Amino acid sequence: MSDLITLHPEAQAQLFTDARTANTFTDEPVSDEQLHAIFELAKYPPTAANTQPLRVLFIRQGEARERLLTHLSEGNRAKTASAPVVAVLAADTEFHEFIPRVFPIRPEMRDGLAADAVAREGMARFNATLQIGYWLLAVRAAGLAAGPMAGFDTEGLDKEFFADSSWKSLLVVNIGKPGPDAWFPRLPRLDYDDVVRHA
Repeated sequence: MSDLITLHPEAQAQLFTDARTANTFTDEPVSDEQLHAIFELAKYPPTAANTQPLRVLFIRQGEARERLLTHLSEGNRAKTASAPVVAVLAADTEFHEFIPRVFPIRPEMRDGLAADAVAREGMARFNATLQIGYWLLAVRAAGLAAGPMAGFDTEGLDKEFFADSSWKSLLVVNIGKPGPDAWFPRLPRLDYDDVVRHA
C-alpha cells in the first residue's frame, strides 16, 4: 500500500513508520534555529477558522528545568532532565484576540468568542491538540526525536509557568537526538478493519 502514498518512502519512515517516542537523549544540542524551523513547518496545517491556539514554551537546562521536573510524574523526570530541550505545549484560551488578523473574512468572531469563555476554552483545547499532532511530525521532520508526555500536574505546571497568562498546558515534549536504548519495543497497531467503517 505504501506505493499509493506520494511522500517519499524515506520521509514516510522518518515521520511515521520508523519514528518512535524517545526515552533517552544524547547531549547534542538543539539550536534555536532548529526550534524556529519546527514552528515554521508546523504552523501551516488547518485549525478551525485558522485560529491557531497552540502556544509553546521551550525550556533548556537550568533553573527553569528544575522547576518543571517537580511537576512531572516520577517516571518522566529522568528522561526530561536529560533532554536538550523540553517544550511545554499549551492552549491559549484568549486566542480569539488574534481573529481579526488570522481570519479577516469574519473578524466579528472575536466578539462572539469573547462573550463565551466555555466555548472559547473548548475550541482552544481542541484545536491546540490538533496542532500538537502536526507539531510532533515537524520535530521528526527536523531530524529530531520527540518524547511526548501527559504525566504531569497540569494545575501546578500552569501556576509555575503560566500564572499571568491565558495559556493552559496540554503536553510536555522532550526533544533531541535519541540516546542509547532510547526505544521501547514497538507496540502493536490496530488494523484497518478494526477501526474503519464505510457508510
